[in-house]
Amino acid sequence: MNTIRRAALAIALGASLAGLAACSGAADAPAGEAEGAASLTVSNARVVLAPVAGNPAAVYLDLSYSGTAPVTLTSVAVEGAGMTMIHDYAESAGKMQMTTTDAVPLSADAPVTFAPGGLHVMAMEPSDTLTAGSTAKVTLTLSDGTTATVDAPVRAAGEER
Repeated sequence: MNTIRRAALAIALGASLAGLAACSGAADAPAGEAEGAASLTVSNARVVLAPVAGNPAAVYLDLSYSGTAPVTLTSVAVEGAGMTMIHDYAESAGKMQMTTTDAVPLSADAPVTFAPGGLHVMAMEPSDTLTAGSTAKVTLTLSDGTTATVDAPVRAAGEER
């Protein structure tokens, strides 16, 4: 990531999302087994805490959809978070800015990755139950009403992911 883009991302994140800036790097977390939507495979799920307690945590994961009818991921719930938002980055006026995404399209043969610097889920208002070394249930809801739940390891900020 070049210096200009890094500066633009830092500005876009703002003080309320400072915890996300500390979440970078590739993830090697083991996949939890998803329960629910048979056509959705969730792998490499993890919750990464912010360096400052109480700031939003980030959720990263990989999705693969094998259904015949296209669907969208409409929401993600994280056990121990007050609310969640799906975010992505987009260029606006020459700057990369974080944007809220209402739905993420899923179709066969088009895996989707939630990773630092791209699509991700912000787990706002994290409770004291989200602690490094624990697990949190992450539930994904699709536009057809099906859900998939996976146990995701909770990682400390700066911990190898």
